[in-house]
Amino acid sequence: MSRRAQPKTRRQKPLVSNAQAALVALVALAAACYLVFGGSVPFSSSPFVLRAVFTANTNLHIPSPVRIAGVDVGQVVGVQQIAGSPDACRPTCGTAGIVTMDIDSSGLPIHRDATAAIRSRIFLEGNFYVQLEPGTPSSPILRSGATLPAPNTSGPVQLDRVLSALDTGVRHNLQTLLQGLGSALNAPADAADERGQDPSVAGLTGAQALNDNLRYTTGAFEAGALVNQALLGEQPHDLSGAVNGTGHVFSALSANQAELQSLIANFEQTTAALAARQQDLAQTIAELPALLLAADQADAQLDASFGPTQTFAADILPGIQRLSPALDATLPWLDQLTALTSKPELGELVAELAPAVQDTSASVTPIKQFLSAAGELARCFTGVILPTSSEQIQDPPDTTGLAVYQELLQSAVGIAGASQNFDGNGRYLRASAGGGAQLVHTATLPVNGALYGNAVLAPLGTRPAFPRTAPPLHSSRACYRDPVPNLSAAATGAGP
Repeated sequence: MSRRAQPKTRRQKPLVSNAQAALVALVALAAACYLVFGGSVPFSSSPFVLRAVFTANTNLHIPSPVRIAGVDVGQVVGVQQIAGSPDACRPTCGTAGIVTMDIDSSGLPIHRDATAAIRSRIFLEGNFYVQLEPGTPSSPILRSGATLPAPNTSGPVQLDRVLSALDTGVRHNLQTLLQGLGSALNAPADAADERGQDPSVAGLTGAQALNDNLRYTTGAFEAGALVNQALLGEQPHDLSGAVNGTGHVFSALSANQAELQSLIANFEQTTAALAARQQDLAQTIAELPALLLAADQADAQLDASFGPTQTFAADILPGIQRLSPALDATLPWLDQLTALTSKPELGELVAELAPAVQDTSASVTPIKQFLSAAGELARCFTGVILPTSSEQIQDPPDTTGLAVYQELLQSAVGIAGASQNFDGNGRYLRASAGGGAQLVHTATLPVNGALYGNAVLAPLGTRPAFPRTAPPLHSSRACYRDPVPNLSAAATGAGP
């Protein structure tokens, strides 16, 4: 089998030559350098250009940021020194310059009364930036390319410029001031100064007390932030309204200069009186910490009471809402009551009832005595008679287990049955003859002497025993004051 011959492959020519590729790379590199070093992007809209004249050394670099309220809205694209005759612009012509800035749309619009200031950036950022205030809405709007004049700008204050303005005498006085201030702050307090001081700073120098005061700054700054937040208002234009109101107040004060002078004179007299009593004022200020502490505790208790107060207010609100219908219904009744208590109605009734009231007053004393006696009688029943009638007499071997009042009622039934005559209508006791081996007799009677008889069983005796004399009767002592008698403890009399 014969092998088929393979065709030869040809090498293709490159589409772009090396010279063309190098040319394209150079163009791209030049465009990148142009854009990096401040060139504008082709085929894009032109940025808003703002220029500002600074009479001091700007120390700005390209591209330093431009900020409004801390937000970047542009950058510095050029710094140009102002050229001119030294005699014409002395002494600031050597450091004055025009700063050109590109402002983004987020920083627009910019008004004619806008201001620009050069500020130092934080340590990690380094260099400076331009702080731009866009101005008030009532001022005309600037066009692109406008220039802010020197009165609308301010530059950074360098330490070397401050020190260069101080001559030898001023520096010596400044050193003396700083040394005196340091000695005053580091001097220890004597016994006279410590009298009346707060215990937390007693024995400390002024510098130590100031350092110790730093632990209160967190709460103070927090409270200050709350106050500043409150000063902004709750609705738009609250702050501007407050400023306008303050302006009206000062305008009214300037319009009444005589009253203002009198106010200042009175204020001077007040401060003079305070200065004359400065010792008392110092003692009063020394008492303020305790007062503030007590006020803080009272505020805490008051704050704790707000919750229950709100709950009480929510609970009482439905009742208050129903109060109006109740008052509407009460008003006609009050009208009728007013008419009833008028002289033609109630006055006539009182005139007719007056004799009866006068007669009633004469019977008040007997009624009072009767009620007092009835009260003592009721207390006697409840405290003595009823408990005695409910008592059970223990009399073995014939204990019945019944209350005294029950035995009394049963004995009445027995006496009624025993007193009947043979026809059922008699009133004599029936007696039957008896006999037995037990001889019984009574005591000696006044007429007949002793009586004798026979009994089947030996008598047990009588209980309670018949007393020789009647018990004493104390009419001056109330019945309810006597104790409840113990009937079971009564003595038993001997049998006949």
